[in-house]
Amino acid sequence: MDAHGIFDRRRAGILLHISSLPGGPGNGDLGADAFRFVDFLAAAGVSVWQTLPINPTHEDGSPYQCTSVHAGNPLLIGLDWLVERGLLEVDVISSTEDAKTVRHQALQRAFESFRRRGTSDSLCSAFGDFVSANDWWLADYALYAALKEVNGGLPWQAWPKALRDRKPDALASAGALYADIIARVRFEQFVFFEQWHGLHEYARRLGVLLFGDMPIFVASDSAEVWAGRDYFELSEDGEPRVVAGVPPDYFSATGQRWGNPHYNWENMARSGFSWWLNRLRTQLSLYDLIRIDHFRGFEAYWEIPAYSETAMEGRWVKAPGAALLSCCAETFGETLPLVAEDLGIITAEVEALRRRFRIPGMRILQFAFDGGPRNPYLPHNHAVDSVVYTGTHDNDTTLSWFEGLLPDQQGYVYDYLGRSGLPMPAALVQAAMASVARLAIVPMQDVLGLGGGHRMNTPGTVGDNWNWRFGWTQLRDEHADHLAHQVRMYGRAA
Repeated sequence: MDAHGIFDRRRAGILLHISSLPGGPGNGDLGADAFRFVDFLAAAGVSVWQTLPINPTHEDGSPYQCTSVHAGNPLLIGLDWLVERGLLEVDVISSTEDAKTVRHQALQRAFESFRRRGTSDSLCSAFGDFVSANDWWLADYALYAALKEVNGGLPWQAWPKALRDRKPDALASAGALYADIIARVRFEQFVFFEQWHGLHEYARRLGVLLFGDMPIFVASDSAEVWAGRDYFELSEDGEPRVVAGVPPDYFSATGQRWGNPHYNWENMARSGFSWWLNRLRTQLSLYDLIRIDHFRGFEAYWEIPAYSETAMEGRWVKAPGAALLSCCAETFGETLPLVAEDLGIITAEVEALRRRFRIPGMRILQFAFDGGPRNPYLPHNHAVDSVVYTGTHDNDTTLSWFEGLLPDQQGYVYDYLGRSGLPMPAALVQAAMASVARLAIVPMQDVLGLGGGHRMNTPGTVGDNWNWRFGWTQLRDEHADHLAHQVRMYGRAA
């Protein structure tokens, strides 16, 4: 159960994506507000900060459908960092342009300033070291990103056939023709990782661990699928033959059709799972702990014909999860710093796989109050080797969830919780902190006591998701004091 010492004692954490921080045009970023948030966590005795995936997103902004499993999202780069190093003027940040345009223009100008510096500059030296250490993934990603840009954002399957199919002559010509864009993409990745590692080191000094999120599947339109087609179930034109999702569940009566291509597990195994080992290697350089989103897909996955419009026509197919996790344990150590997102349809086989590799699971309190006393999410059924949440990024805020219950359901919730006198969401936050689960995670919305209109994501929808941000004025002293009190009272203080 001990994931590199993280689960050696009781801890508390906050779930907040980087984009939800205050400050910065359009979205939160890795600037000063990220460090201020670490200060807030440390002052409250909270030792874990959980984020969503930080990879580059598509236009819909979903961090679960990214253009790379290794690269960082340039939109999360803190622009003040560039100003402080003389690479950017403040007036660029204060432009009245669209926020994404502002960020892209700022990065372009910073790159142009960077190129004018001499090779003896320390930042240039660090850039060279970064490229040398990461070009095993960065080369493909930078070329992919450049080609996507010059092709008007089209997915790689719609590029000219020679580029789509990675013909060597076509790739060489593109590399020369778009060298400036490729260099800019590499620079953006260098800046992102410099900022991330700076934040990570600061958090460590204050006793705060970074808890990341790794989706089990990858987007069809991504650098890794384009560059590694043999590892995915694709047709000759690069389109998925079968796609990922889940059958009908709590979130959707027709299931969820995510559209991600499935892995060619036979080819993955033949290579010694090198693709997965490389993916986990980059993630472990970013985080102290990693949540595997849809962990049950390592035991069996829901395979949907690509032509199906919903997930209802899918079927379960076995996956070589034990062989994969054994390779990971041999490479990174017997105790993997992982958490299994084991929600939904969980079989005895999935549970056995999780326990075999001593990977903690999840318990969601918003799911606890139906089905009777055997509901596994009720606190009296929690296990020590688990992470308890009031809700996740896919749930409504706890206050909004509670207000949507019928009166008798609300009465049952309060009856179970002992009628502590606390209002929602404070009562459910207290239940999470009191749980025997070693790690308790509370979304920032619940810390702030926010209700409807502050949800991060509604599964199965494409629209106004992933845009929620908080403001420092919302964080009143009473919120911080109550959080710190609960963390101390239930033995979770850092």
